[in-house]
Amino acid sequence: MSTFQKLDSLSGKVAVIIGGNGAVGFTTAKRLAALGATCVLMSRSAQEKGQEQLQLLEGKGHFCLNASITDSPSLMSAAREVEARLGRCDILVNSAGFTKPVPAANLNDLTDELIDDVLKANFRGVFASIRAFEPLLRASGDGLIVNVSSIAGFTGVGSNLAYVAAKASLDIVSESLAKVLAPAIRVLCVSPGVVDSGFVPGRGADFNEKTGATTPLKRIGTPDDVAVAIEACVTHLRFSTGTRIVIDGGRHL
Repeated sequence: MSTFQKLDSLSGKVAVIIGGNGAVGFTTAKRLAALGATCVLMSRSAQEKGQEQLQLLEGKGHFCLNASITDSPSLMSAAREVEARLGRCDILVNSAGFTKPVPAANLNDLTDELIDDVLKANFRGVFASIRAFEPLLRASGDGLIVNVSSIAGFTGVGSNLAYVAAKASLDIVSESLAKVLAPAIRVLCVSPGVVDSGFVPGRGADFNEKTGATTPLKRIGTPDDVAVAIEACVTHLRFSTGTRIVIDGGRHL
């Protein structure tokens, strides 16, 4: 069993990063690889998108895998391939997701189909990813799941109300999983506010500037702000589980 002491090196550790080609996922991979971890970048088209990214990671043995968070058999297959190629998984980062802006007051534009798509990607898909990799994480004996959530999950304000619901669900289920998977696996949520990435369609420099001006720390987040928090979950916050780390510059206040 782990003693939960601080880690200065991730040598010998394997990190699977779902959404690993995205801004937050890949920035996280760079940080974990720099500490010695072997990283697997996973997305629906990681093998097509990620080959150049692999060259930017320190160390050796990193690779890309194609799998969809809304296709559980592909996730199970990916877990089997990670086991076959690397023999283990110590860290699972869930940074994939999907959203589309719909004002909270616009009930008609939040269609049944959009609700289903948002919940599938941001809640069901994360749970399915955990389900697929749980045996490997448990076998590690010192496993960690980091779910990239959002302050939308506790403020009720986000790109749309289905996204708010999905992140709130993710937060509370992460707490439940932290209880039942301990002590072999820790579960943490990292909750950003607005991040300077292309995740939310239609949000550009104008939106970012206005949001930064009304945030206590006077800017929006960067992918590296989130990646630093994930790194801390892996290396320093070792006696933490079942909680959220808010990375929003005070946006939720």
